[in-house]
Amino acid sequence: MDLRSTKLRFDIIGDNQALNRALEVAVQVATTDLSVLITGESGVGKEVIPQIIHINSPRKHNQYIAVNCGAIPEGTIDSELFGHEKGSFTGAFETRKGYFEVADGGTLFLDEVAELPLSTQVRLLRVIQSGEFIKVGSSKVQKTDVRVIAATNVNLVRAIELGKFREDLYYRLNTVPITVPSLRHRKEDIHLLFKKFSLDFADKYKMPPIRLTPDAVHVLEAYRWPGNVRQLKSIAEQISVIEHQRTIGTDILKKYLPQDAPNNLPVRTEGHGQDYLTDRDIIFKILYQLRQEVEELKNRTAKEQVSAPPVISSNQKLSDTIEETSVVDYEEDFEGDESAPVSLSIQEVSADLIRRALERNNGKRKLAAQELGISERTLYRKIKELNLDL
Repeated sequence: MDLRSTKLRFDIIGDNQALNRALEVAVQVATTDLSVLITGESGVGKEVIPQIIHINSPRKHNQYIAVNCGAIPEGTIDSELFGHEKGSFTGAFETRKGYFEVADGGTLFLDEVAELPLSTQVRLLRVIQSGEFIKVGSSKVQKTDVRVIAATNVNLVRAIELGKFREDLYYRLNTVPITVPSLRHRKEDIHLLFKKFSLDFADKYKMPPIRLTPDAVHVLEAYRWPGNVRQLKSIAEQISVIEHQRTIGTDILKKYLPQDAPNNLPVRTEGHGQDYLTDRDIIFKILYQLRQEVEELKNRTAKEQVSAPPVISSNQKLSDTIEETSVVDYEEDFEGDESAPVSLSIQEVSADLIRRALERNNGKRKLAAQELGISERTLYRKIKELNLDL
């Protein structure tokens, strides 16, 4: 399959040199059984590369399974990948096949591979090297013939330095590296993609397609696109649905472009990014939230004092009054002193941060993890480490 037919088949828009190179390498290595590691920022479309490899390989008539390693809780990831025997753990009511067994003869795509715990990385290394694996709760060695393709938006070299990823597994996965470029490095493709998405949504919602003025095109191409193609598609859909005008100028377009900031970059170049929040980071994060709440409390208190002076009844305990003002006093004591909060209990602060996030999201751990800027599995791990009774 040549480059043009590959783009047509997988609905790939653009003629960027780096993108073309990634597609060419994918087609070239498809006929082999070499492991492939796909890198690139979140939202660039890494998931299309393993599909291209599989469909151009001798394995194309067998199973293709895509697994998001970051979406599976740490306690069940081994069972998902390698299967388990009946009764091997609580809830294992029957024997189950894992993805490596189901995909025998086919291709297994491991997205967000850097999210795998170290114990699972050991199992993964073994199955890639020898084709052997053992189900959870079993002692029987099983064989499988699976081509593994992995993807990550994490700097794995940095993750290795931090002890979060095995060096031997990295070299085994990285036999053939493929990098998918970010959208801001494909400026010549941005307007083409926007027009394509606009036509798609016009057809979907039965309306005329939106068009950009020349100035708006310039703004579109100058934007940094931290969310890459995924973000561009989302904005094209928002404008298509919300705006009555079909010709969009800079004034309208800018309303849909979030404020650009380098810290919004979705690729996690320093290890696992926010999954590697230090204890000090967590402390300052919750102190920031506390200070916001303190400011709100001050404002409310000031308004109440204007309307009516505070009165302490004879039945009210002095300690109650002290407790009501202690938060304000605490904030004032530490105003401008960044080193002072370090004396707090790290465990207590971390636990409080997690509880608050869960309360704000009605106990939904996925939403709480997103608010905290960590993966859902990292949240599960923190809850377990802190012995939180939630």
